[in-house]
Amino acid sequence: MMSWYYIFNAMLFMYPALMAVYCIISASYYYFFIEGKLKKPKYSKMKLEDVPLVSIMVPCYNEADNLDDAIPYLLKLKYPKFELIFINDGSKDDTGKIIDRWAQKDSRIVALHQENAGKASALNHGLTVAKGKYVGCIDGDAVLDYKAVDYMVQALESNPQFGAVTGNPRVRNRSTILGCLQTSEFSSIIGLIKRAQSVMGTIFTVSGVCCLFKVEAMQKIGGWSTNMITEDIDVSWKLQTSGYNIVYEPRALCWTLMPETIKGLFKQRLRWAQGGAETVIKYFPQVWRLKNRRLWPMYIEYFLTAFWAYSLIIVLCINTYLQITEGSFKIDIFRPLMTVLFLTFFLQYMFSLFLDSRYEKGLLRYSLYCIWYPYVYWLLNMVTLVFGIPKAIFRNKSKLAVWTSPDRGV
Repeated sequence: MMSWYYIFNAMLFMYPALMAVYCIISASYYYFFIEGKLKKPKYSKMKLEDVPLVSIMVPCYNEADNLDDAIPYLLKLKYPKFELIFINDGSKDDTGKIIDRWAQKDSRIVALHQENAGKASALNHGLTVAKGKYVGCIDGDAVLDYKAVDYMVQALESNPQFGAVTGNPRVRNRSTILGCLQTSEFSSIIGLIKRAQSVMGTIFTVSGVCCLFKVEAMQKIGGWSTNMITEDIDVSWKLQTSGYNIVYEPRALCWTLMPETIKGLFKQRLRWAQGGAETVIKYFPQVWRLKNRRLWPMYIEYFLTAFWAYSLIIVLCINTYLQITEGSFKIDIFRPLMTVLFLTFFLQYMFSLFLDSRYEKGLLRYSLYCIWYPYVYWLLNMVTLVFGIPKAIFRNKSKLAVWTSPDRGV
């Protein structure tokens, strides 16, 4: 009986390593057969009337400290035909005054104002006035790469089944250890996961800080849901269960501010975990229809990870009890597994560095964090899932998901 228990322990211990191997293999296929063959967009050389208009929406809540830095960057985008729609969601600072001032300076800027009702409501408001064929979403503190829009439009133009494209978010604030850790995470984990999911033809969530949608698709699904705690995860599944696919565009870089305290990071990840659980529960009936069978692998993987999180908590408690009361739990058998886990994470880091170094130089300086950060990532993932799933089940979804602070999301 105890031997089977040790086998179960080993399987739980090695689950992150198995997922890392899967991501490496899938991301390799994506890189060599899809990403490596992407061509440079040529919208800047086309006649202006042939270029699709893009409406970039920027929902803002108390973003006065960031807008005067972010707006000039947005106005310098290389894409030749775009409008910027800033939606002031009842900010209590000077956000409204700033976007009004910039709207008077440049005809490409549209300023909207509303009572505080949440990011999803602000995006729906912007969608009603957007004139573009495509509508983009970025955060007020985000800084887009000058050619990010070109890359995302090219992705959507390449396939009529694509309803959205998600960009490649990067961390702006890297002066702290926590900032370096998250830089490591985005370089060695998030991008790899997105590539692996793209091979399946599905993406768990667009990056709310940098994404582009077909206006036709968004109108068809009724826009963003205002009662979900993470509107970006919800709209991803809303699109995909309606027959659209989402594509990952690693060349579309976007720099954003991330939490700089452990408390802020945990609060953010707990919100993501809760939002993911809410979405999985909400779309359970639609996912298991035969027409949505392409979503089954990712859906099953979510439940496996949730099972892993709760099981690991339980066995850790049991193992601690056995060690304290009887001294019978043999920790030595996990030392070889720890070596395998470390080597797997190291391989994951090296391969991720190889992929992302095409788009951002100097990632090697974060290698000390990258090599061991996957341990932290999976531990954080476990804790937030354990607490986030019950919060998702019992949250009152009849209320609007109103934000009370700037959204710092992937």
